[in-house]
Amino acid sequence: MARPARTAVLNPDVRRRLALFASLGVVAAALLAGRGTARPADAAPMPSAPPAASGLTVVELFTSQGCNSCPPANANLVTLSTRPDILALSWNVTYWDGLGWKDTFAQDAFTRRQRDYQRGLGTDNVWTPQVVVDGRDHVVGQRMAQIQGLIDRHRRFSGPAVEVRDGAVGFAGGAAPSAPADVWLVRYEPRPIDVPVERGENGGRTLPHAAVVRELVRLGDWRGRTVGYRLPAATRPGLATAVLVQAPDGGPILSAARA
Repeated sequence: MARPARTAVLNPDVRRRLALFASLGVVAAALLAGRGTARPADAAPMPSAPPAASGLTVVELFTSQGCNSCPPANANLVTLSTRPDILALSWNVTYWDGLGWKDTFAQDAFTRRQRDYQRGLGTDNVWTPQVVVDGRDHVVGQRMAQIQGLIDRHRRFSGPAVEVRDGAVGFAGGAAPSAPADVWLVRYEPRPIDVPVERGENGGRTLPHAAVVRELVRLGDWRGRTVGYRLPAATRPGLATAVLVQAPDGGPILSAARA
């Protein structure tokens, strides 16, 4: 499945924000030279630009191959992943692994991400399938109509415009956060994957998966100033790349972009 061109989801306001990168040497240096892991905005003033907007809505699914209520939610994400206005991400968690089938995509880091959302969203526990939209709201993953309702209520992102290219990412503009925001690198499968499950609650079924996350790396933080980070090499070929700027401890997503 071909991913849509990135420019298809950028509105004119975002293009104006991204135009800042052409005139801010700090970001250009981070993107092109990339000396070190991070290149902060050395004494550079924060651009006096209004908050950046984004045409992307971030839809995250927490799922498991061992959960028999998850296949409809997985199918919902397969559908959503084809839309140019949505950054869909599938996080396979580990707490089902001892019940007959070890999830082939699950990682402890993904379970920790859901635990962060437990605190940030104020839920009593973690569960699957859970969908989180923009880090602000959540819903049961089978309920497509409710997911669409949250997508329809997507708010303007308050964080920086994000440019990902040439093995680096740069940030400019946006409203400074009250606390340093986390900068996350996410690498995920660009095409749907069907997984045959041999045992457990879904034994004998072949489950669809879309936008399966393979890597989650914290690059550093964003404090409201112009800054750039180099991207580490991917651990496997062919993965798609996204970058999230997010309030800490399971807080809302402030900016999002994909390469």
